[in-house]
Amino acid sequence: MRTVDELIRLLSDRGGVVRTVVVTESGFSRRAVDRAVRDGLITRPRRGWLATKDAERTLVTAARLGVVLTCRTQAGLLGLWVHDSTGAPHFAVPRHAAVRIPFEARVHRGKPIVPRHPDALVDPIENVLAYVAECEPFEHALATWESALNRSLVTLEALRGYSWKPAARRVLDHAVPFSDAGLETYLRVRLRWLRIGIRVQIWIAGHRVDGLIGDRLVIQIDGSHHVGAQRSEDIRHDAELRLMGYHVVRLSYTQVMFDWPAAQDLIMRAVAQGLHRAA
Repeated sequence: MRTVDELIRLLSDRGGVVRTVVVTESGFSRRAVDRAVRDGLITRPRRGWLATKDAERTLVTAARLGVVLTCRTQAGLLGLWVHDSTGAPHFAVPRHAAVRIPFEARVHRGKPIVPRHPDALVDPIENVLAYVAECEPFEHALATWESALNRSLVTLEALRGYSWKPAARRVLDHAVPFSDAGLETYLRVRLRWLRIGIRVQIWIAGHRVDGLIGDRLVIQIDGSHHVGAQRSEDIRHDAELRLMGYHVVRLSYTQVMFDWPAAQDLIMRAVAQGLHRAA
């Protein structure tokens, strides 16, 4: 007879929330499962589902409601860049599913890009990106897509093989895999009107720079927690870049996110002075 410890281990190995049929097919009797639930060792979020006591809360919620985590919610859980991680969660359900959600949520319906397995509580990455493209403004969606590309969760070659809706097709047409964070995507998109070459995440003097406009104008963007040793190293690298003939404009997270006109004005003035050109 299989033990409760083995049951908990099975649930944990499969993400913490599992369909009951998977457990019974693995050799656990219904009586043993019911006893483990009764003793408080595991929970039953919904009929047909089991969970460990420490399972990810969002997965338990998805099982309880009969939905799949998708769009910006799942993108955030994957560690992708999301412009704003607050707000109502995003779920996916089949087109005609009768689902009642007792709190504010964004529910996506319709045929997914990639079919969902009946056991799935999270959407495949392609479905996540498809909904992000439909749900978010272009700039925000592009940043999430490029974050997925940068983390090698998808490739441009594979993405081009799917049948996307117009919004996702537009994002795909502009996406590149080099942006390490959404701020770099914003930089590239917001300055493309200058019609000057802008490269992101390239190596100069042994370190990556966030952006290079033309040949000599380096744009560095500080993260929201830019302090301590990282800041000291960035100051040293800025000085080395200047000695090599580069001009450095360093922007803060707040400037890019909340005061872009002022940040853009600094860059425009640098370009007007020709600081992007090689001597």
